Amino acid sequence: MPKAELKFRLEWENDIPKLAGVHPAYEWQNIPWKKFERIVYKLQKRIHQASCREDVKLVRRLQKTLTRSFAAKCIAVRKVTQDNRGKNTAGIDGIKSLKPHQRMRLVEDLKLNGKSNPVRRVWIPKPGKTEKRPLGIPTIHDRALQALAKMALEPEWEAKFEDNSYGFRPGRSAHDAIEAIFLAIRYKPKYVLDADIAKCFDKINHQKLVEKINTYPTMSRQIKAWLKSGVVDFTNRVKEFIEIGEGTPQGGVISPLLANIALHGMEEFIKNKFPKISTWKNGERYNRNPAHLIRYADDFVILHEDLEVVTKCQQYIEEWLSTIGLELKPEKTRISHTLTTINGKAGFNFLGFEIRQFNTKSSGRCKGKKLGFVSIIRPCKESIKIHCKIIGDTIKYGKNLSQEKLIDQLNPIIRGWTNYYATVSSSLTFNRVDWTTFNQLWAWAKRRHAKQGRKVAKDKYWKTKGKNRWTFMANEDNTLAQHIDVKVKRHTKVQGNRSPYDGDWLYWSVRKGKHPTTPKRIATLLQRQKGKCTGCGQYFKDRDVLEIDHIIPKFKGGNNSYNNLQLLHGHCHDTKTTEDRGDFGQVHRGAV
Repeated sequence: MPKAELKFRLEWENDIPKLAGVHPAYEWQNIPWKKFERIVYKLQKRIHQASCREDVKLVRRLQKTLTRSFAAKCIAVRKVTQDNRGKNTAGIDGIKSLKPHQRMRLVEDLKLNGKSNPVRRVWIPKPGKTEKRPLGIPTIHDRALQALAKMALEPEWEAKFEDNSYGFRPGRSAHDAIEAIFLAIRYKPKYVLDADIAKCFDKINHQKLVEKINTYPTMSRQIKAWLKSGVVDFTNRVKEFIEIGEGTPQGGVISPLLANIALHGMEEFIKNKFPKISTWKNGERYNRNPAHLIRYADDFVILHEDLEVVTKCQQYIEEWLSTIGLELKPEKTRISHTLTTINGKAGFNFLGFEIRQFNTKSSGRCKGKKLGFVSIIRPCKESIKIHCKIIGDTIKYGKNLSQEKLIDQLNPIIRGWTNYYATVSSSLTFNRVDWTTFNQLWAWAKRRHAKQGRKVAKDKYWKTKGKNRWTFMANEDNTLAQHIDVKVKRHTKVQGNRSPYDGDWLYWSVRKGKHPTTPKRIATLLQRQKGKCTGCGQYFKDRDVLEIDHIIPKFKGGNNSYNNLQLLHGHCHDTKTTEDRGDFGQVHRGAV
């Protein structure tokens, strides 16, 4: 280890608090977070409003004020060291957890100085595939600095981003993109260009990206430093430094925002090429609707009723992407039709959903006429296969587990998957997956009681509960979740001109409580608390870590009733747990 790096590590790992001269007014435990949150949000709201008015001069002045603000620096450090799920992953500095006085020192070190450390490359597997994706982990100092820069840049760009851009944006999700597709095809079958950008994060042209961001010089130099910082790869236990000339490393706090900025403008470009037309042609009225481009991160679809328009859109998109150093992935780019079979297949898959239309005599009406088809969105076959395999592997490798522990492992898998698909036509799929899960559990039970017989296995693991005579349960409080028990409810798409920085926290907190991926208990508590944290009194924001807390802890006689539960921020839960434990100290908490 180099001497400079070793000295840096020793300074951060020193247990002796060195708060003198850092900030005499505050210590980490005594910081007025509610006041700081209010200060930062007011600045972000003003940045958003100024960006909506295209007042560039005011935007730059407010961004400088925000990045120099002590309140913003404290919140950025708290987000990286306490709230983020990846807080226990270290960069090349080896630092992953900080004590309170070390967090204060990190706050004082945050400054946009145009410097950056290399990122640590980690290879993670892609879901359901053998290939791996490179992930870049910045040092804890760079992560905090990126969080600070993102706090200043995101409000500006949230006022500029297009309506149908949904990936990596606060308050938007994959379900909004799927609902936008449904609204585009529900009255008319359309041709679809289903496309994917090849190595989007790895191929973005640095110069074009910085020019597009067009921010003030200090921020531009800092962004350039992050883009050019390079990576350190520890593959096969060999430390290798690799320079980067293009792309943004996945894993950085600011990387998703930079990728969205790079891809901003695609929707407007296509709309300008193929706008809405209403004219007379050969003595008849000719109407042409605009082409719809719906994007989620680097995946997007283009919808139009004319095949020629969709084909030309593919050519125009390839030309547009080439200006920022990107290209389409041929094997994942295809033209299909939502109703008619093309190349042996009708419909298309997007974000794990299968979107397709079917001819039917009983259909809805449009302007008094029968449509003659119905639009069905459901889980795609690949997603079902992967989900069943995960459940099967969990049961297979849990052959020595007790029934209670096996249920505890299966329930989060089942609930997470069903919540994701609870906004589309999934009832039949849920029923089939339940049957597959039952067969896997039946094989597990028979193997455990091969000598006693099937009746012993059935009586021990399956009991009667309500109308269901076959319920896999250990006791009333430990029952396997059923896919079919999840009610299918259509998702309401986010309004295109809405932003979490517009000040309407009631709208966003209500949406968060109704989001399909929000667990039932959290949604109920959000509604009871009117979207506010009972610890700090602040509204829950998008991307906040929400945790369920027992008002009277279990070790003091508390129970799991709703009257004894409250919803807190992750950091508020830390403080509450410390107070509850008293002399026992803070215990490890599990995020919901």
